Amino acid sequence: MTICTKNRQYLFGEIIDGQMVLNEAGRMVSEAWEWLEKQYSYVELDEWVIMPNHMHGIIIINDGRGCSRTAPTVKPKTLGGLIGAFKTVSTKRINEKNGTPGARLWQRNYFDRVIRNEKELDQIREYVFSNPGKWEIDRDSSEIFIPRES
Repeated sequence: MTICTKNRQYLFGEIIDGQMVLNEAGRMVSEAWEWLEKQYSYVELDEWVIMPNHMHGIIIINDGRGCSRTAPTVKPKTLGGLIGAFKTVSTKRINEKNGTPGARLWQRNYFDRVIRNEKELDQIREYVFSNPGKWEIDRDSSEIFIPRES
């Protein structure tokens, strides 16, 4: 998935020599992202990166099908619910720090796609991992995307 900041503002740090250097807000976003995996036992975070004005991440939702014969005790959140929880937590933390209650941090929606096989997973992992190194080329692109398999 890809989530962009409101108005694609550069809020989370800067790219220096092809590496993302997080500022305090970026570190708070990173902590909120990692919180998802701690808060929800069925969530596994794969490759992810925070950029100056957006973030990319691969979320694996383990719903328990095929893993256990017992009924789940907690109904898993949907991807949208997980992204909503992340946005709420990260926005609240940053607004508390900045004294800006109610300020919007993220754009309204997010971009997602289902990863269908290992080849596609490897391609998307590489895209996410290499994203900071491509910032100088892509920073002014009007589209934030994850490449589709050919």
